[in-house]
Formats: sequence, C-alpha cells, structure tokens
Amino acid sequence: MSVALVVPLAATPASANTIHETTAAGPRTLSTVRQDGTAETRAHLQALARKLVEEGVPGVIVRVDDGHGRPIEISEQAAWTKKDHRLRADDEVREASNTKTVMAALVLQLVAEHRLALTDPVDRWLPGQVRDGRAITLRMLLNHTSGLFDYTEDPALAPALTGRDPHVWTSTEILSLVSGHPALFEPGTEWSYSNTNYIAIGAVLEKATGKNLAALVRDRIAGPLGLRHTFYATGSAWHDRHAHGYEPDAAHMPPDVPDEFRDYAGPQHDDHVDVTGDYVTADGADAAIVSTAGDWSRFYGALMSGRLLPAAQLAEMRTTVPENGPGDPDELGYGLGIETAKTSCGAVWDHVGVVPGYATYNVTDSTGRRTAAFFFATSTLSKQAHHTGAALMDAVNCALFG
Repeated sequence: MSVALVVPLAATPASANTIHETTAAGPRTLSTVRQDGTAETRAHLQALARKLVEEGVPGVIVRVDDGHGRPIEISEQAAWTKKDHRLRADDEVREASNTKTVMAALVLQLVAEHRLALTDPVDRWLPGQVRDGRAITLRMLLNHTSGLFDYTEDPALAPALTGRDPHVWTSTEILSLVSGHPALFEPGTEWSYSNTNYIAIGAVLEKATGKNLAALVRDRIAGPLGLRHTFYATGSAWHDRHAHGYEPDAAHMPPDVPDEFRDYAGPQHDDHVDVTGDYVTADGADAAIVSTAGDWSRFYGALMSGRLLPAAQLAEMRTTVPENGPGDPDELGYGLGIETAKTSCGAVWDHVGVVPGYATYNVTDSTGRRTAAFFFATSTLSKQAHHTGAALMDAVNCALFG
C-alpha cells in the first residue's frame, strides 16, 4: 500500500533500433525493424523476469502495449509455485496503492458534477474525524500534502497488515487511531506519502454519494469500461483466475525486516507463506482494488484520453507537487492519485502498489495509448532482486515508447 517503490524509480537509455538502419544486406524496412525491435524487447524483458525468479521472486508478470500491434505479455514463475497455480499474464492481482488512482478519479467525477470541490475542508464531510480537518482540503488528501500520519506505521495495525488479525478496521477506527499521532507538518506546506489520506478520501466518497466504495468502483469505473476483472475487494474472495502471492516464512525472512512483519498468516511450504487467501483487514480506499494488467491498461487509456474525466478535472489530476524537492533528477511529482516521472525514454505517469504477496507497477504515457505493467508475487526482495527489479522498471518504461 505504500508508494515507497519496491525498486528505485530510475531509467536507463533503451538499446532500441532506429527506423533508419542500414545493414550489410541493404536498408531494412520499417516493418522489419519493428518486428525485430519487438522481438528484442520481448527477449530482454523475459530475461529480466527469469532472472528475478532465479533471485527468489516467486512469480513475475510483465505487459507492455506501445500502441502498435499486439501487446507483449510475459509470465515467469518459480517451479515450486506451480503446485499452487500456473501463472498467466492475465491473472487477477491485488493492485494495492494503484487503488488511489481510481479513488482520485471518482472524486474528480463528483467534482465535475459539482457534488464535491477540491477546496472542501475535510471537516465539511467528516466533522471532527480528522486532525486539522478544517485546514486540510480534499486536494491535500489527494496529493499527500495534508501532513497526516500514515496509519500503516502504527504498530497496532501490524497484525491486520500481515493477515493475522480478523478484525476489519473501519475508516472511522483508522482515522481515530491516527488522530492520536501528531501532524507531520502544517497542512499544505510539504509532501509526505500517507495511506491515511485515502482512508479519509474513501470515507468522503461514501458520505457524499451514500454508496459504498465497491459499488462506486463497479458503477462508475469497472462497469462502464468493461473491466471484467476489476473490483473493490471487501474480503478474501477472488472473481476469477488469480496470481498467488507469497512472503518468506519467519525462518527465511531477511534479517532487516522488523519483527512485527516477519510472521504472515497462510499455508506454508518451500520456505514461504502463501498469503493469497489473506485479506488485509485494514485495506480500504488506499489499497483494496483487484485487477489485471490488461484491465489496468484499458483504465489508463480511458483516464488519460478524457473518457473518464472532463478536461478540467484531468488537468487537476495532472497538477503535481514535487516529491523530493528541487534538483531531483527524476523530477518525481505527485498529482491527484497518480505520479509523474522523467525517464531517459520519455515522461511517464505511474503508480506503485505493495501489499503482502503482491507488488505492482502500472505506467502510461500522457495519452493513455501506451501502457505497461509489471507484477511481483511478493513484497520482499533480496538486494540482488532489487537491482534486477530496477533494471526491469527501466526496460518497461523504455519499451513503453517502442
């Protein structure tokens, strides 16, 4: 659920063929170059996915649609996981913090309908429930400038976040817990990623519409766009084929992992815990959506093309605040539920999501015609896998632009 990337967000130059290429056999046509380039890209992505599996990642999915022809779809998995499930590129996965992009889109739809305003103080909708609720606006919640403490950092939530606590935390309970923590800074003065912001956003959406979040996602996003494998999870049930997620068991957890996150609920085998059936009972508007790489591509396409939002609200979503201050070489900026970054192959819009057993990265260009994604079947990576994961992120970002 944290935006803290599983791998660092960085890019390296792509080793792509250019259209104007001459070989010993003479000039190559555009179609030949494209076919060869796609084959090379697929081979490079597949090699990185296989390397990640060799380095301990139980499963990897990669999907790249550069807007020309059939998307590249890759799935690789460790042999020991095949007794549980045969991984496919179209499997459902937990999207974790990518949920925030959907929540922001819902808010902006209601803004366009004049049912909400980005300048609304939180207290207008949740009176007395949020610290500094009179000073914090909906925009501040959406772009993480509220200063609210991140509830996932409170030790009381660790049992829920590891699947060991059956109690389902409500937004009211989480916001009450957070109220006991001091603000990180004055609202609107700095940037700090906090899952609490979207817990509050979810509560505002339900208050403003009188509908639960599962119905809002179904009726306003998944249904209209025909996203058959996208839904807001309210329990452990899946709708269709789904990837299994794993964490190392307590005896094989890396030594730097805090004690409260070393023991996950679920069946154990092959030095891992299968957390597929766990329901993270604190997940809400910050992390609860399930989807597939293909569905998310369609969602990004509709979002960035203006099918989901009027131009004014899409412009608001793309209005960013710097995450790392001046001088950041990656120019990371957070908009409303979505992030932008500079890569060596082009500027991208993206989000990352991490929950037990599932790490996802979804990326698009500014038009939504080019999209890409990868998924790891764990949130715990070795140091070497971090490096390979960074290389995969670079490769995915550059493959996006062909």
